[in-house]
Amino acid sequence: MDKIVIKGGQALHGEVQASGAKNAALPILASALLADGTSTYRNVPALADVATMLKVLRTMGCDAERDSEETDVCRVGVNGHITPEAPYDLVKTMRASVLVLGPLVARFGRARVSMPGGCAIGARPIDQHLKGLKALGADIHLTEGYVEATAKQLKGGTVNFDVITVTGTENVMMAAVLAKGRTLMENCAREPEVEELAKVLNKMGARIEGAGTSSITIEGVDGLKPVEHAILPDRIEAGTLLVAAAISGGDVLVKRVVPEHMDALVEKLREAGCTITTEGSGLRCKAPQRLDAVNITTTEHPGFPTDMQAQLMALMSVSQGTSVISENIFENRFMHVPELHRLGADITIQGPTAVVKGVKGLSGAPVMATDLRASASLILAGLRAEGRTDVSRVYHLDRGYERLERKLSALGADIRREKA
Repeated sequence: MDKIVIKGGQALHGEVQASGAKNAALPILASALLADGTSTYRNVPALADVATMLKVLRTMGCDAERDSEETDVCRVGVNGHITPEAPYDLVKTMRASVLVLGPLVARFGRARVSMPGGCAIGARPIDQHLKGLKALGADIHLTEGYVEATAKQLKGGTVNFDVITVTGTENVMMAAVLAKGRTLMENCAREPEVEELAKVLNKMGARIEGAGTSSITIEGVDGLKPVEHAILPDRIEAGTLLVAAAISGGDVLVKRVVPEHMDALVEKLREAGCTITTEGSGLRCKAPQRLDAVNITTTEHPGFPTDMQAQLMALMSVSQGTSVISENIFENRFMHVPELHRLGADITIQGPTAVVKGVKGLSGAPVMATDLRASASLILAGLRAEGRTDVSRVYHLDRGYERLERKLSALGADIRREKA
């Protein structure tokens, strides 16, 4: 098992490029099931979660591989017999595996997908996925830990989500593109990754309007064709790199981003005292040695993203003043707090709220990652901490960040990966 070792105190300088977005790549890979032939995807990040999705597709009978020479290219071929099942041993390692449910029942008339269960940051049920599929005419049964969905032909209908759900919106949208008639989806997630999936589906021949808003309209079509598409940049990785510049008092240009996808984060970094400028398709963050405390409330897009909460908490732990961070998306997303305490942070949890009193400095210590974004926050804190910080269980990090330690090292950080 690997660990990340950091010796803090180095201000980061230079340029770095954001990788493709994990949260766009996963549903887009699943969408290949909707058409016969081979789809080609570029700018696909080399992540553990992407490898898992490719394995899920191979288990079903797809030819799903990463190109051996163009390493950011993945191809998914759907030809011949497909076994429409996603087994527990794969779904348990990555909840996003459930994204094959909608495409399978729409295209092949049946699907058997393991229930994903809970995860470290909260329950995250799939009841809204099932509600949407039922509204399109699917017959749903829960048997021995599996969702079994069948439908001779899905039919357009109205889906009004009780709560905003990104993967639920994506799953039902993929099912509706092959449903007969018109589907209206209300209270949809508005994340850029949802809009990106709709763009890919429309390139395949779907007829989707309104993606990126709370109301999506879909006119079902008889069939789709394979596609070639480049995945958009990862706004969360880009945001993490901007915070790395901020917490180290550095000056970093993060290239290949979509600036308007990052407005909520940029606003908070500016409020804290960073100078953020747009340079072409990049964002530059220049930071003083110590920033001011700001308050943060996580909400659905276009609000402040929950996936950046832990990283901002690390930054606030060494800012001047007291910040209040309210987590409104996941009920158990403060598990990084005890580990930040080990580095010297002053943080008090009050239900869904964390009160962070900024300290002048942190001290290196062994810490343990508990989930994907928590691992990033600990690495960021380690960049600022005096002495050595060892972050263990970084397999969490590898689920969502492509060689983060290499990118930080190229910016001047004293950071390396070791075998634990």
